[in-house]
Amino acid sequence: MKDPYKTLGVSRDASDAEIKKAYYALAKKYHPDNYQGTDLSDVAEEKMKEVNEAYAEIERQRASGSTGSAYDYAYDDDNNGSGGASQSGGSYSSSYRQVRILINERRYDRAMTILTAVPESGRDAEWQYLYGCVLLGCGNYADGISYVERACYMDPENIEYARTRASLRNRSYSYGTPYRGSSETDICRVCQTLWLMDCCCECMGGDFIRCC
Repeated sequence: MKDPYKTLGVSRDASDAEIKKAYYALAKKYHPDNYQGTDLSDVAEEKMKEVNEAYAEIERQRASGSTGSAYDYAYDDDNNGSGGASQSGGSYSSSYRQVRILINERRYDRAMTILTAVPESGRDAEWQYLYGCVLLGCGNYADGISYVERACYMDPENIEYARTRASLRNRSYSYGTPYRGSSETDICRVCQTLWLMDCCCECMGGDFIRCC
């Protein structure tokens, strides 16, 4: 079994309230009802099962007075499939977690610095996805969506990547493709920037413009 704490994306010393909050957020994100009739329905069902099992395992451990050991799960985490950010990135996973925090805080320059320090050989699907989100946050829609698309190609079963791509496509169709050229008015550029920042925050689980 994978480390249940990594599955929920929380530290081993997280409070019960923090663990429950993380569980509910993932349950809402991966609930199979959200993917009925789509190619991701089977993947969502598997992820939901994984999240439920992780939460149940943590509850069992804490009820018995045990928190388990990260070492106990090391082999499984290194040899099981991905499908979520916590299993991506290998030796760069801690850097990727930091980048996600920076994106939520809209500190894109710092996030970009961390990502560009990763060598070419380490730029996996998670790197492509996060780099795309940083570009979106900086207002570069064309290149941002290109990197998100690349992440989906490299890890086609990752629901988070697929949802972000779908959201970007849907918003493009709804509001018109942004960044058509330098002839746009300043107010158009401002609206497009806000739109991209909102989409980028939602990719990371936040929300910049709460009405959208």
